[in-house]
Amino acid sequence: MAGEIISGRLTDGGHELQQRVYFEDTDFSGRVYHARYLHFMERGRSDFLRLIGVRHRELADKGLSFAVSHMEIDFRRAASIDDVVTVHTKLKEMTGARIVLDQSVLRESEVLVHASVTVALVSAAGRAVRLPPRVCAAFAASGSSSDR
Repeated sequence: MAGEIISGRLTDGGHELQQRVYFEDTDFSGRVYHARYLHFMERGRSDFLRLIGVRHRELADKGLSFAVSHMEIDFRRAASIDDVVTVHTKLKEMTGARIVLDQSVLRESEVLVHASVTVALVSAAGRAVRLPPRVCAAFAASGSSSDR
């Protein structure tokens, strides 16, 4: 789309997005507040989808949306104000109505946070629905590996 700002870049089988840590991301100690990592990872997932051609707005126009249904997260190290972190997102598994993504937040090569995130495609009524063939094809075309 003309004039669209796209964040991050596709990598072999995934996506990476750089984020600077701002004051608003930190707690009283100057370290990133744990919940802010969820924001960083959400941006990584959203931009990954956008870059492979899956648009949230188009899904919403059809009464569909992605919802996080499960997350396992391991906080290993803390980032601090002014750090630049990179969110790595890659497809781990895709079946039926769900997608499992592997996400890490790194400072240079040091893994700060790692998460396995399961998202489900749901209808306006909140019921899980099968992934449309176009969504499956978008992941396949991106070079993402899958345990399908």
